[in-house]
Amino acid sequence: MLNQENKNRIELSILMPCLNEAETLAKCLLKARCALESLNISGEIIVADNGSIDGSQEIAKSYGAKIVNVAARGYGAALMGGIKEARGEFVIMGDADDSYDFSALDSFLAKLREGYDLVMGNRFKGGIAPGAMPFLHKYLGNPVLSGLGRLFFKNRIGDFHCGLRGFKKSSIESLGLNTTGMEFASEMVVKAALNGLRITEVPTTLSRDGRSRPPHLRTWRDGWRHLRFLLIYSPRWLFFYPGIVMVVIGLAVMLFLLPKPRTFHGVNFDIHTMLYASMLIVVGIQTTSFAVFTKVFAIKNGFLPQDRRIESFMTAFPLEKGLVVGVLLMVAGIAGTFYAFWQWSLESFGPLTPAFTMRVAIPSATVLLAGVQIIFNSFFLSILRLDSPAKSSVNGM
Repeated sequence: MLNQENKNRIELSILMPCLNEAETLAKCLLKARCALESLNISGEIIVADNGSIDGSQEIAKSYGAKIVNVAARGYGAALMGGIKEARGEFVIMGDADDSYDFSALDSFLAKLREGYDLVMGNRFKGGIAPGAMPFLHKYLGNPVLSGLGRLFFKNRIGDFHCGLRGFKKSSIESLGLNTTGMEFASEMVVKAALNGLRITEVPTTLSRDGRSRPPHLRTWRDGWRHLRFLLIYSPRWLFFYPGIVMVVIGLAVMLFLLPKPRTFHGVNFDIHTMLYASMLIVVGIQTTSFAVFTKVFAIKNGFLPQDRRIESFMTAFPLEKGLVVGVLLMVAGIAGTFYAFWQWSLESFGPLTPAFTMRVAIPSATVLLAGVQIIFNSFFLSILRLDSPAKSSVNGM
């Protein structure tokens, strides 16, 4: 029985998403078949077809590939459909436009056998043929987005968007990937990094694709979708760090101008600058709060893994502490407001000197607003943490 199971075991599935790739599909399938033979490995070739009407499916059948028809349109949708149907322990995926060399998969397989969950190709290390990658992609899009990916998610991947990559099927399926477009490439790397999977990369080459038609990739649209995904999955860089910077700058400016106006190189900074500093503080507090809200929501709904820092924060600052801090700030703001009102009464409620009164009114209003924000944000955070009735009943059982 065990011998029969080993005999039927498939170690590697080579997966190609396909949408009208009749011009190049045969070359890719031939190279993939040669790779399986040269590696002497039990494998299969899968074509995840996304609605081709140019004869791609017939070509795939003639080369003995397994065809998976995926109705939902999109690069990510096609790949998810193919991954689901793959029988191999490992999957190596690559575009069917003949830009990747499916005959050179030995380095990917070697790393997978070493125990890595995700093995990325790196075209910048392996070599990019002249004209194979558009100028904007090579010198702006890929370097910038890959750099942001390394910064946001603390990994060393040099080519976030290489289409040739291998992975352990069970590991990638556990991530719950769900994007249907080109940003699927980023989602796989990001979620693998967030969930602590073992990731490495190997050099690979990129050749000019063999198609006569334009590629499916749209530079600005798909570039934005990748950037949007990176930002959404990194609340720290989208909300927390910008919010902290705004609060620090706002406080520094306000405290600097609180005693008196300041002049630099003939330019006078006074209460008007204080007003904008107040705006920075208020917006910064709310933006920082969004980072916590987003993190709690994403963790609760399974978009992000558990984070001990968030749990520690929630334990250290429950609703009641937030309310206390908010009330104290409100009291301080109201006290400053009454002080300004008292100063006005000393002038028999007549005209006042804005340069003096606004130095009290602006900080007082800022502190008062901050207190209100913290109180309502604390309640909202507590609401986000509530379990649904169905979940509560399950936990109770």
